Amino acid sequence: MLNLRVAFCPLCFLLLACLGADGALADTIRLAIQKTGTLAWELDVMRAHGLDRQAGFTIETTELASPEAGKIALRGGSADMIVGDWLWVSRERDLGAKLVFYPYSSALGAVMVPANSPIKGLADLKGKTLAVAGGPIDKSWLLLQGAAKQNGVDLARQAKIVYGAPALLTAKMQQGSMDAMLNYWNFCARLEAKGFRRVIGIDELMPKFGIKGPLSMVGYVLNESWVAAHRQTVDRFLEAARKAKDILLKSDAEWDRIAPLTGAADAATLKVYRDRYREGIPRRPVAAEESDARVLYHVLAALGGPALVGQGKELAPGTFYRPRTAD
Repeated sequence: MLNLRVAFCPLCFLLLACLGADGALADTIRLAIQKTGTLAWELDVMRAHGLDRQAGFTIETTELASPEAGKIALRGGSADMIVGDWLWVSRERDLGAKLVFYPYSSALGAVMVPANSPIKGLADLKGKTLAVAGGPIDKSWLLLQGAAKQNGVDLARQAKIVYGAPALLTAKMQQGSMDAMLNYWNFCARLEAKGFRRVIGIDELMPKFGIKGPLSMVGYVLNESWVAAHRQTVDRFLEAARKAKDILLKSDAEWDRIAPLTGAADAATLKVYRDRYREGIPRRPVAAEESDARVLYHVLAALGGPALVGQGKELAPGTFYRPRTAD
């Protein structure tokens, strides 16, 4: 009888490892992530504090080289969740792909200049070389142009625009090759830590377009059919993600722990990463985010046209996912 107990115990532990807090078999969520993306930080916190085990799910991650690779993985069925933007989700829904979006971060990029630059505002960019991460229909670039035009400045015509990859433009900016740069928030944070100055953040422009609060442009993106079959798992994941964000919001020590993941070269860079990340943590109800997204959709459609939004006339119904506990 003793031998039976000895043989059975390892099986017990194996079974318990696969169970969630409620005793049910844990579900697996397959996430396609970018190695350098902030989602990797959040997932590390989730695992380190056992939030995934407590909520009864396990996470499998696949590291991909680009956001486009993540979209392909999601559409091809090799991933259950990625991070993407609601504008793409809305466009895909218009095309028949039933994806859903849940807010992840409202952190946005900014226009950066050297500390001693004479550039103080958008009007000062006239005649200057402005590097823009992405391409002509990058959302932040469109919003920057729209805001400048409200003040009579046509940046596309009155400034020298150079498009490029975020990392490359950041390196060129440090070399003094450009007068100013519009880049994503994490690349701006690197420059900020080195003494570069923010002229204006894209988030500061939002009220000019009728946006009432911080709006998450990026979020968790899932297939609606997968959500329907795993609704409780999705909601538990989102709650665990909220708890992980809360830890990152309140604990400076946690940032010291994950510092190697962030790629921060020094304490100053880590601090800027921490502060900007915290500013982007969603705090508004999903309904408020969705309401502002509907307003901004019309603005972006007018600025970017079909090349950006496709044939959609408004934010596609059902774009935003509502957990059962939301609102």
